[in-house]
Amino acid sequence: MKHGGDIYTEGVLKGKELTDFSSNINPLGVPKSFINNLNEGVLNLTRYPDIQYRELRGNLKEYVNSGEILFNIGDERLNIVEEEDFILGNGAAEIIQLSISLFKSIAIIVPSFGEYDENAEKYGLKITYIPMRNMEYDYDAIERSLKNNDALIIGNPNNPNGGIIDKGKFKTLLDFCEREGKTVIVDEAFIEFTGNMRQSFLYELKSYKCLLIIRALTKFYGMPGIRMGYGISKNGKLLEKMRKSQNPWNINAFAELAAKYVLKDKEYINESLKWIREERKFLVEEMNKVPHIKKAYHTFGNYILCELEEIDGDKLYELCLEKGIVIRKCCNYKGLNNRFIRFAIKDRENNNILLNTLKGIKNI
Repeated sequence: MKHGGDIYTEGVLKGKELTDFSSNINPLGVPKSFINNLNEGVLNLTRYPDIQYRELRGNLKEYVNSGEILFNIGDERLNIVEEEDFILGNGAAEIIQLSISLFKSIAIIVPSFGEYDENAEKYGLKITYIPMRNMEYDYDAIERSLKNNDALIIGNPNNPNGGIIDKGKFKTLLDFCEREGKTVIVDEAFIEFTGNMRQSFLYELKSYKCLLIIRALTKFYGMPGIRMGYGISKNGKLLEKMRKSQNPWNINAFAELAAKYVLKDKEYINESLKWIREERKFLVEEMNKVPHIKKAYHTFGNYILCELEEIDGDKLYELCLEKGIVIRKCCNYKGLNNRFIRFAIKDRENNNILLNTLKGIKNI
């Protein structure tokens, strides 16, 4: 299992209804601002999208420059990006693939999202793996590795543990990469869940052309089926190289529609931030009381990495599946083994169902 979210094998294809704690999607579901305007998307199906995606780029620019006000940074307008600073992707996956394909060597933190090394292997890159220390970034090791690699890819927050980058410690690395022509790819697919957009590296874009930030509508806006991702950089040459490998019209009419409405949906955004603040604190605290869980790691994402004791991930997966719950085994993450599992954070009702199920597993 490469990803969470495969409810088809054990659920749909067998006619079973499962609760999916393996997929890290906002449990508030698809924003009503999108649903209420679906007919606009239907009407747009009779024509090709604008091949330059001018309206879409404008909506993303507005979100990045002024939509950040929604995330508790005051009344300032950022004015960081222009429309030409965006590259549009069929999900963040396309941006990850395009960026990695440009290099001959890359440094990858482990554990991290499996598609980083899958793409690096596909394009024949030399890979340097940098292990975390107690689920924290090892900045000295990252700095050493950058001397012998063209690029670094790093999660902020990281998947699967939910840790974020310490900007103070990272500045030296950015300075080095800027001087030496290296590229730093920061995957911010989960950044909205931090509730504090100052954790984002958007603020560093003006000073560092070495930066490429990757985001998507998938996680926070609960829309994995839309396939709407984007990259942001002040390095025009980097973006142009990536664009040359893209097919035209890679963003469909409904993905355009989603960006038009959901990024301005203050009600949905505020409800989501309230939910994640409350449920993340609740679930981490409760997970640390569960038998057979040695440690639930602090997280800035909408998921919790847990280390097990007296039971392995395969056994716990099967026991949960018997109760109609799908969890994420983490043994296929480099740097982890079968003693690690990951849970998505859901609404209180489902979180309690998960906790009661786990607490009910007494004897193995």
